This record gives sequence, C-alpha cells and structure tokens, in this order.
Amino acid sequence: MARLIDGGESVDFITRRFVIFASEDIGNANPNALNLASSTMQACNKIGYPESRIILAQCAIYLASSPKSNSAYKAINKALEQIQNGKILDIPKHLDSQHIGYLYPHDFGGYVEQEYLKEDLKLYNSLDIGFEKTLNEWVKKIRNNKVN
Repeated sequence: MARLIDGGESVDFITRRFVIFASEDIGNANPNALNLASSTMQACNKIGYPESRIILAQCAIYLASSPKSNSAYKAINKALEQIQNGKILDIPKHLDSQHIGYLYPHDFGGYVEQEYLKEDLKLYNSLDIGFEKTLNEWVKKIRNNKVN
C-alpha cells in the first residue's frame, strides 16, 4: 500500500479495493471489516493526503489480520449462475407481496418454521471460522429446533 501511496495512487482507488476486499475475501468471517473499510473510505475522502495514510494503514492492518471467507462471494455467484441457466424458483405465496400467511420471525423468538423455497437449494457454504462459526451455531440450533 505504501508503494501505491508513494506512486500517487488515489485514495478513492485504494479505499474501493479495501471495501471490495472486506466483502469478497473476509466476508462473514469478520463482518466488521466491511464497516471499517467503508468508514475508511469516507474518512479518507474527507481528509485526503497526507493524513489519510494513517487511516489507510490502520484499515490495511485490520483487513490483513482478519479471518478470511469468500462464502458470500461464492454464494451470489452460484445464485446468478442458477438464474442465467434458467433455474428460477417460484416464490412461495406467503412471501409474495401480499404476505398472506407469512409468519413474522420476530414474533416467534427470531425464527419460525415455514417454507422459503419450494425445493432444496444450497448456495451458501459457510466456513467454521470467525463470525461464520457463530452463524453456523445459530443455524444448527434452528435445525435442531432448539431456538428460544
């Protein structure tokens, strides 16, 4: 990064790469990485060089030190591939715009058993690292009906 700064690369370019890196390569292993990268972008755009180099360094160190997961990146690519190959699933009636028969999860302790897809479709394969591990534990509780 220091070479980019010294070479005259714009703060916009560097911070855009940070935001993309935070989402694509770190993802849900550390969702706070995206918050920090976005805040870095905003702060650096207001402050500019030379002071923004300090903010950039802080963010670069945080991103480099974060656990990595590209599970969300892979999931959206799989979903888009499904659509582009003509595999478009119908939306269950209770999730359609009328919400007839929809059970609001917040009224049931954060989870309610209801159909969200007509067929079993797995696009997201999480890792057991960082915050994804916490998400996996929650999903496991749901699957074992141990919520609440």
